[in-house]
Amino acid sequence: MSQLGSLEELPQEYRQALAAANLVPLWPSLRALLPPGSPATATAVTHLPWQVIRPLLLRAGELTPMEKAERRVLVLSNPGRGLDNLQASSVIYLGMQLVLPGEVAPNHRHTPNAARIVVEGQGACTIVDGDKCPMEPGDLILTPTGLWHEHRHEGTGPMIWLDVLDLPLMVYLDRSYAIEGQPQRPRPLPAAYGAGGLVPLRHGGRSRADYPLLRYEWRAARRALEALAESTPANQTIELAYVNPETGDAPLNTLAFSALMLRPGQEAALPRMSAARVFHVVQGAGKATIAAQTLSYGTADTFCAPGGAAVRLANASAGEPLFLISADESPVQRKLGVFETWDA
Repeated sequence: MSQLGSLEELPQEYRQALAAANLVPLWPSLRALLPPGSPATATAVTHLPWQVIRPLLLRAGELTPMEKAERRVLVLSNPGRGLDNLQASSVIYLGMQLVLPGEVAPNHRHTPNAARIVVEGQGACTIVDGDKCPMEPGDLILTPTGLWHEHRHEGTGPMIWLDVLDLPLMVYLDRSYAIEGQPQRPRPLPAAYGAGGLVPLRHGGRSRADYPLLRYEWRAARRALEALAESTPANQTIELAYVNPETGDAPLNTLAFSALMLRPGQEAALPRMSAARVFHVVQGAGKATIAAQTLSYGTADTFCAPGGAAVRLANASAGEPLFLISADESPVQRKLGVFETWDA
């Protein structure tokens, strides 16, 4: 491929004339915009150890009351995307959020889609458009775009969860904003979608709700993984997708989620995908090799894999299974027609 001309090769007076006219020559930047053969990514392999972030998050609870924070969160800043950025990848924002006993993270709604993976604590809930979603460790709670939501902690001890949002995408599209609201009057979460293959009928018809299921209980996900393991060959990864029970699509417009299980001592190479993804360890310990980098993880750790990277996971325990939840930006790429996968 031929070497293209640089900006410095152009006369100074010509560059000044272009700048005055709000014009930029394409050819000096063409290779960066359209890399030959494969895309470039600024997303770096990044590890968020729970033993490091938990004391810092609790310290934030001592230093900053809820009325001065609104959402008390420490955000994962991916070092490959620049200093002090608020991005885990081009689409995904990750943050660990803390709510202390008796606190309320006030009601609001916003354009970014969000999900919460509960890490620690008992007695809290997220109220989404009036539905009271209990929060238990490992649960996945959705707060989709435009829906009112607030967090209340009515138990004891710290309540901590991992926020997963498409905030970087909304910021890039100039569509990121929030609206504050009054406290909601909660109602019990409907007991629906309790069994696979069965969906409720309402007034003789199926639900047309974009988000019919807001809380995905970890205890149900774990039971399903363990049941699947009974019929899955020993050399295969056990993985289940979280889906909209009415459509089979990803739970959110822009983010997909799955639950994974590795048997004791098992190693697994995941299929490569063009979408960046993040992993949260619900229970267990092991090692991950991502794009030739190796990291060790334990319960409640979180780590990021760039799009296109080879990912290999290992369970370090000889006696206990390993459970993880992953999130990825594949729905965005699928909608744009640029999603790709490769064999591991």
